Amino acid sequence: MKFIQQQLSSKAPADRFTGDVWWDVIHAGQEPSRMRVNMVRFSPGARTNWHSHVLGQALHVVSGVALIGTRDGTVFEAHPGQTITCPPGEEHWHGAAPDRFMEHLALWEGNGDGSTETTWAEPVTDEQYNGPRTRELPYAAS
Repeated sequence: MKFIQQQLSSKAPADRFTGDVWWDVIHAGQEPSRMRVNMVRFSPGARTNWHSHVLGQALHVVSGVALIGTRDGTVFEAHPGQTITCPPGEEHWHGAAPDRFMEHLALWEGNGDGSTETTWAEPVTDEQYNGPRTRELPYAAS
């Protein structure tokens, strides 16, 4: 067993995020582990750029109201205790509602070969961010 030394919180880079976003690395897996886990905190209205993950991503909302957008224009609203999965290669964005802070756990896997695991694209426009919202999350069959 090994205990991992807590790292300092990091401000998210402005070229990949809109607004004030900070994260704490919970786990950055060392081989053979490929697990990556960050606790991410978004100020109201803050969000990621469009991006995708080679092996997908799971987001577990801890506090606040999360918004998750897809390229078809849908903006899903998620609340504490809900987990959202983004399949491999799906372009998406996530962030806080305009009037609420939001904190989520971001979980994804590295590729194991050192290649790029996240592909970043352009910022989410205000029009995309303010698109029609739904609370009807597409639940997977159990």
